[in-house]
Amino acid sequence: MLRFFTAGESHGEALIGLLEGLPAGLALDFAFIDRELWRRQQGYGRGGRMKIERDRARFVSGVRNGITIGSPISIWLENRDWKNWEKTLSVAEPAGAAARPVASPRPGHADLAGALKWNFPESRYVLERASARETTSRVALGALAKLLLRELGMEVLSHVIAVGGVSLDPQAEVSWEKLRALAAREEVLLSCLDEASQARMQAEVDRALKTGDSVGGVFEVRARGIPPGLGSCASWDARLDGQLVQALVSIQAVKAAEIGAGVSIAARPGSASQDPIHYDPQARRFFRPSNFAGGLEGGMSNGEEIVVRGYLKPISTLRRPLESVEFSTRQPVKAAYERSDVCVVPAAAVVGEAMTALVLARAVLDKFGGDSMLELKRNYEGYLAQVRAW
Repeated sequence: MLRFFTAGESHGEALIGLLEGLPAGLALDFAFIDRELWRRQQGYGRGGRMKIERDRARFVSGVRNGITIGSPISIWLENRDWKNWEKTLSVAEPAGAAARPVASPRPGHADLAGALKWNFPESRYVLERASARETTSRVALGALAKLLLRELGMEVLSHVIAVGGVSLDPQAEVSWEKLRALAAREEVLLSCLDEASQARMQAEVDRALKTGDSVGGVFEVRARGIPPGLGSCASWDARLDGQLVQALVSIQAVKAAEIGAGVSIAARPGSASQDPIHYDPQARRFFRPSNFAGGLEGGMSNGEEIVVRGYLKPISTLRRPLESVEFSTRQPVKAAYERSDVCVVPAAAVVGEAMTALVLARAVLDKFGGDSMLELKRNYEGYLAQVRAW
């Protein structure tokens, strides 16, 4: 089974990613992994932290001479901002005068619930772990999952379809060529496929910046080359659609997830909501002329593109803070302010890609197994032959 863990705090010395279950013999593209980390840091409306950090993955275990060796992989991701926090977040010594308490919880954050849960007098430690900085580890590990999927002809990419009240033009073309070009750009603004729509999105971010506010939005992740039969309808926790939704909603600030046309088809009749099934005798495959289901039926992949969306709330930390209560006195105050972003939808899309890739890679390994890439590929190719011969 493929499973992963992350560790570390936002302003700690480093973030850690641990991935177990990747087969031996996968050649790693280190430049690709670091570029995925770079993509997560980009986007119009990002805050000052991204000017400090230059994320690079340092592999500590599980990789030798450029290939995976079958043992757990651990990745060290340095926090360059650590030099400003060494005394505040020292492992062994009390912070003393260097303490930077979060004196009042910020609405929308983990501050209050976490302080109550762990019995902290304020929420500095809660903030440090709950921060979206943690997703750096997820993106690094997700890049490994992408490399595994790529060996089997599968691909995962994303784009932004809404920022605030501005949505992608419904007439805009969404193609894999455009998605690849978007991921390859050296300047990342709002990761929108349509330039006119993106300009309107930028104006939305500008308005929020001027008023001390923040904006959310919607990102879409697509995966292609996925064979039918990943996941299962046999038990609730084996359903691939449930796993993907959980993965997206686990991303900080994502409050809802959608599969295919899931939201809009709730108001349509059944005759306009299902995907007819056709058969191509030359390619020896079933296909659907539409994809309202987003590539998932009965908790399993059906061979069409997988399409999932994450709905991101506006960032909770505001330069114009909302009402709160001081931890020590219980008196009404304005919420604490920490350096933050105005819009993170493009970055969340990259994290969404990583989480989708990790879920799909786990489903692939659950179904096809293999302690080495040679064994995995043999099992996978055998299954494809079985499906074509069916």
